[in-house]
Amino acid sequence: MSSPLIELIGATKRFPSGSGSVHTAVRDLDLAVAPGEFVAVVGPTGCGKSTTLSLISGLQPASAGQVKVNGQPVTSIPDGVGYMFQTDAVMPWRSVLDNVASGPRFRGASKAEARKQAADWIERVGLAGFEKYYPHQLSGGMRKRVALAQTLVTKPAIMLMDEPFSALDVQTRALMQDELLRLWSGSGAAVVFVTHDLEEAIALADKVVVLTTSPATVKDVFAVDLPRPRKVEELRITEDFLRIYREVWESLRVEVEKARRKGTADVA
Repeated sequence: MSSPLIELIGATKRFPSGSGSVHTAVRDLDLAVAPGEFVAVVGPTGCGKSTTLSLISGLQPASAGQVKVNGQPVTSIPDGVGYMFQTDAVMPWRSVLDNVASGPRFRGASKAEARKQAADWIERVGLAGFEKYYPHQLSGGMRKRVALAQTLVTKPAIMLMDEPFSALDVQTRALMQDELLRLWSGSGAAVVFVTHDLEEAIALADKVVVLTTSPATVKDVFAVDLPRPRKVEELRITEDFLRIYREVWESLRVEVEKARRKGTADVA
């Protein structure tokens, strides 16, 4: 077993609330991700899944416990981290080519070299011929391809993905899931993928982490022993997929029901 690339050890994150009290988003969170491993994180709405990504990325410091990347404590954004958000992080005033080239440029590449790298990844994500287009001229799926190229062009060792496909229609979402698996395969990157869609989590991941209702901690970790390479739509109808789905859903369902009861009580 290789040493974990990402480690959260008893990680806790507290935020001041609007009422002057303190809100604990995640508590005593233990999580390990190996190099090249694809980990999906699921849990009830508002339980702290995105906060977990923020701790790994260094965008938020832990209030207690430890967060390590490559064995080193995370005190700022670690080198080699790519982050793909739920909303597109494209710059509307820049072309597709210049959006994708922005990452290499920020890391010191010359304009010519950055554009060369960007053109390569634009082709890899299936957008060759759209280099001069602007975000408003693209469909939702095409903008996600731009965002994926932006994430991958810097060859990250860690990819953090916060519900990146949730706004897409069902067909486009399935295509993007297959595209992500194709581009990630062989990259060696570790992926932490937050999603509300349990089918998506199982179809993509090597293991699925179930978080409890807020404040989140790890409830269960399920290995996804499905062969790769995978075709998402074909995989969903297999008996092995359905078996894993039932196992994970039984764990997740309890937390979703707890969150629903808690929400009802808060409203009352």
